[in-house]
Amino acid sequence: MRFLVVGAGAVGGYFGGRLLEKREDVTFLVREGRKKQLEETGLVIESIHGNVILSPNTILAGAEAGSFDVILLSTKAYHLEGAIESIQPYVGPETVILPLLNGILHIEKLIEKFGEERIIGGLCFIETTLDQQGRIIQTSEKHDLVFGERTGERSDRVVKIEDAFNGSKVGYRLSENIKLDLWNKYLFISTMSGITTLMRAPIGPILEQAAGKAVVAQLINEIVSIMHRINAPLPERIETQLMKQMESLAYFMKSSMQRDMEKSLPVEADHLHGYLLGIAHSEQISTPVLEAVFANLKVYEKQNL
Repeated sequence: MRFLVVGAGAVGGYFGGRLLEKREDVTFLVREGRKKQLEETGLVIESIHGNVILSPNTILAGAEAGSFDVILLSTKAYHLEGAIESIQPYVGPETVILPLLNGILHIEKLIEKFGEERIIGGLCFIETTLDQQGRIIQTSEKHDLVFGERTGERSDRVVKIEDAFNGSKVGYRLSENIKLDLWNKYLFISTMSGITTLMRAPIGPILEQAAGKAVVAQLINEIVSIMHRINAPLPERIETQLMKQMESLAYFMKSSMQRDMEKSLPVEADHLHGYLLGIAHSEQISTPVLEAVFANLKVYEKQNL
């Protein structure tokens, strides 16, 4: 299969790089500065799962390259519109788009642009970053990618994607219920990013305070109530499960959104928490903690961006 990876950053660069390491047919759609950097240094991955330096095939937006079988989309939500425009020339009749963004809103936008049949579900669990030299630094055991048809079907195309990852240094899983996986991840990431940015602290110090743990529980309950109102697929007793998951995290674990704030980078406030609040307002659901989370993020944007 021909893979087009949009960007060669911390996420796309890692998963695309692992496919390339396995000698799959991978091309990276990058900006001019990143293209020059990769030509000079190669695609460098430093990981507890194995270090590697690769010589990737790269293109700039608009370059002639034909259509691709799979487009791996792992941009931040605030870059989605630009990414959609840049991949249009490479989408053919049989192209499948595999997005790894957090949340749900991006799937609606991709379907609107490219049609139901081209979009499958995807998400990832990975803690990775791009350092100042452009190296991809990955330091945790988790480096997992989950994907599947939104219908739950085990189609030929998702089986082919599974085959492509088979034997690579990636934890991958072909899901039979990707919608459930997506909403579970959305619940986790909106809670984790919301509380750590609001408190300006890792999850451990928040949970060890009785008042902090109570606020986390309230935020979980508010988000679950929103998701239940629109009949999002969630397991029973998800509130208890999620709190246990939070308590099992490393003491100094931060959300990627918190790390972005510490670097004065853009955040996905509208895409994650704003989308949920829009539903809460339309359904007249009271969500005081989520309101505070979103207000905090919007104040940050106003002051820093």
